[in-house]
Amino acid sequence: MQPMPKTLTLEHMPSPIGTIKLVTDETGTLRALDFDDYEERMLRLLRVHYGDFALKRAPVPGQIRQALQAYFEGEFAAITAIACATAGSDFQRSVWAMLREIPPGITWTYGELARRLGTPSASRAVGLANGANPIGIVVPCHRVIGANGKLTGYGGGLPRKRWLLLHERALPAEEETGDLFSR
Repeated sequence: MQPMPKTLTLEHMPSPIGTIKLVTDETGTLRALDFDDYEERMLRLLRVHYGDFALKRAPVPGQIRQALQAYFEGEFAAITAIACATAGSDFQRSVWAMLREIPPGITWTYGELARRLGTPSASRAVGLANGANPIGIVVPCHRVIGANGKLTGYGGGLPRKRWLLLHERALPAEEETGDLFSR
């Protein structure tokens, strides 16, 4: 387990797909990003990764907020500048690092991600690590799809995954379904 301060900073940020919760440490490093309606998931992942901690409401560093706003305005590469850190197993961290290498507007399958990690038979393990990603959007697990090209699980819900991929132009417009987060 990675050493972690016992107090983390929490801030809420509006977005086109719901209120985002941002959690940073004392250095301003992003430790978690999740949606308001998935707070329990976020807290569970933080406890699994770091043990006991306290959350205090305070602003996160402005560059994180600005980069996310730029991303939502169409500057997709802006999120690559956000410093983030995670705990988790070595395998999970390798999956999460590889996720940051998927360019905006591109999707990979779980199998492709496993192959790029040098573990071609580990697509299920890659999927599990993907699902335990505590830093959605910035560590873009939404860019991973099923082998059949279909959208599969996303910690923030499939409507958000669809919205993010449409936003990045990684899905054809006919994928739009008229759900809550469609454009």
